[in-house]
This record gives sequence, structure tokens and C-alpha cells, in this order.
Amino acid sequence: MDSTSEKISDMQGYKLHVIETDKYKTNTFVWKMKAPLSKEDVTKRAILPHVLQSSTAKYQTTTALRSYLDEQYGATLFVDLAKKGEYHVMSFTLEIANEKFLSDSSPLLKKGFELLSDVLTNPNVSGNGFHKETVEKEKRTLKQRIQSVYDDKMRYSNVRLIEEMCKGEPYALQVNGEAADVDEITPENLYEYFKKACSEDEMDLYVIGDVVEAEVKQIAEELLKFENRSPKKMNTSAITNKAQAKEVKEEQDVKQGKLNIGYRTNIVYGDPDYFALQVFNGIFGGFSHSKLFINVREKASLAYYVSSRLESHKGLMMVMSGIDLKNYDQAVGIIKDQMEAMRKGDFTDQELIQTKAVIRNQILETVDTSRGLTELLYHNVVAGKEVKIQQWIDEMEKATKEDIIAVANKIELDTIYFLTGTEAGK
Repeated sequence: MDSTSEKISDMQGYKLHVIETDKYKTNTFVWKMKAPLSKEDVTKRAILPHVLQSSTAKYQTTTALRSYLDEQYGATLFVDLAKKGEYHVMSFTLEIANEKFLSDSSPLLKKGFELLSDVLTNPNVSGNGFHKETVEKEKRTLKQRIQSVYDDKMRYSNVRLIEEMCKGEPYALQVNGEAADVDEITPENLYEYFKKACSEDEMDLYVIGDVVEAEVKQIAEELLKFENRSPKKMNTSAITNKAQAKEVKEEQDVKQGKLNIGYRTNIVYGDPDYFALQVFNGIFGGFSHSKLFINVREKASLAYYVSSRLESHKGLMMVMSGIDLKNYDQAVGIIKDQMEAMRKGDFTDQELIQTKAVIRNQILETVDTSRGLTELLYHNVVAGKEVKIQQWIDEMEKATKEDIIAVANKIELDTIYFLTGTEAGK
């Protein structure tokens, strides 16, 4: 059977995606909730999944919940937050053994559903708010999470680039919310927000493993019901660019400068030239054989690290590098030269072939894990497009030199951000 084809059904309030495959030893449930990024909700959303996975009405302490998971042959439950274009996505992932591989056949699929349903629909509530100590503990942890971005200068400079580049756009908001808004969260207003999210978010459940779709559907119907909704759509069309790129320099006490450059690709996931953009990024800066790596790091020895990556739903490409303060102008110059080379088609057939092979392997490696497969399939939900994984590989393989030059000529430099040391001016 094709281990990547999904069967999608409309359930009450959400979509169910079942992938029947015997590739994995476990069954994986991934529950995703997406809503437009907004300043007023982003911090509550950043804490909510952590509060929900800490305890439930049935398992009222984290210890009780975790030991229940352990009893289910070491099942794991974890949560995650992501920005996809102008959306904020909460994910709950539960991995549980497949009973086919166990000597006793306890109905683990059903138990998995029961636990997920518990976490999502039967939280640990007292009065009209979440459990107070849990909320307080998660607020402290969230502050640490936000702080850790400031402490990690590589991540910090990327966050700052996006804040500068996307000023006034929802995408400028941070995935973990704002430190200043954490204190305002109460058990009551968080519970209020939880109910709102459950009635308004676009919700999807992925069940992946050696399962039978009809059985999964039947259990899902019985255990997970929400109000029907029509999810809010964001206008994620790319912002047309200002005439001139802006340059932002920020001083901090850092030994190594962080140079981050943001481009608007004017291409988003599912566009006809999206697949050529993937190949473009691979040749330009995505891999260790890319132009940026070879020319900025190897030949000129200017960077400690350098790479580029795409934000597929927002139409951005970010170059990240670590350089000595004195090499700023030279590094920016060489990066601009590599972009110019791409626009002129100054790359070899060998680079093209090698890049396609690496991308192909990357996709195949990603679908080798159930979580990776879910992430790839979920792009379709975010974009409202239908791209099959085989199609992704085929279209990427078809990209010609001309296609890549055409993509390169759509890409516009937007913002150059440099985090520099305090001694730079001396």
C-alpha cells in the first residue's frame, strides 16, 4: 500500500486524515489547531497546549498523566507551536504502540483516542478556570522559553530580522508570544480562550499507522466531537516591496556578528513555480554544496556558518550567517554576488542534479517518520491546496535551468539585519 496517501473525511468540527501504512511500529495521532496570528491571542495560544498536556480532569497531576502513558507501553505525548504563513498552529502528538506488535492485544488505538479526547475536551478545570498551579507553572516556563530566544543570538537575530521585515504584518509576531503579556494570563481568561479556540480554530486530526480507516473513523466519531465551524481565512498575499531594501544594525555585547538577510520570494507553497523555488534555494544556500556555503564560508572564510531557508507559506527566504564584525561589507557583497549569479544562470548542470538528489532524499527521509509525513501533508491544509508527495518530487525533478532563473528574478531583497558587537565602531 502507498504509505503516504491520506483518506480525508469531514467529521464534526474537524477533518480526519487517515494514513494506512505498515511502515511504522507505532500508531501516531497528531491533532492540529490553526488560527490567524493575532497580537491579542498569540501569548495565550503559546501557553495553552502546555497547560492542556500537563494534566486532565481524569489525571489531575503531570505525574499521574505521565505514568498512565508509561503503562501504555511507553506512549509519548508532546505539544508544539508553529507559525505557518499568517497562522499560529498548535499541535498535539501522541505516539502509542500498535497492538499488532504486542503479545497481549489491548485495544491501544481506542485508548489513544480516549487519552487524546481527555486532553482536548476534558481538561483539569476548577470553577470557571484551569487548575491554578498548572497555569502559574506554565507561565514561568513560557517566560523562560521567550527569554531563551534572547539568549541564543542565532535565533534572536532571525526573530529580529522577521520583526523588521514584516512590521505591521501578523507574521512579525513570535511563535511563543510576548513576555509582557504573560502576566495578564489567568486560569479564567485562558479557559475562556480555550473554549473560543475549540469553537473557531480550523482543526485536523492525522492518524497514521497500521490501522483500518473505517475503525478509526468510528472511534473518532464516538470520542471527538466539536461544533461545526467555517474557519477564518487570512489574506497571505505577499506584500509588494518597497523600492529599496532596508538595513538595520543593532549593537549588543556579542563576540560574533550575526548577519541575517531577508528576501521576498513572491512565491508560496503550491504555486506552479514553488518546486523550482525549492531547487533554487538548494543551489543558492540550502545545503553544504550550495553557493553561499562554498563562496562565503569555504573560499572567503568569512562565515562561521551560512545557509538559506524558505518560509513557504509567507513567501520569504532568509539567509543566516555568523561573521566577524569587520567582515560585514565583504560578506554582504559576496551574498549579493551569489544571488546575481543565480539570476544570470551561473550554475552548472552538476549543481542542478546534485541539488535535486539531495532534496529528493530529504523528502524521502521526512516521510520515513510519521511526524515528518504529517508535517508535509499539513502544508496542504495551511495553503488550501492539494499537492501529493509524489507530485512534489516529480515537479521538483522537472525544474529546468530556465525555471530556476525565472524564480531568481522574482526574488527581491527586503531587509539586511546585522547584530554587531559594541566594539564595532572602534
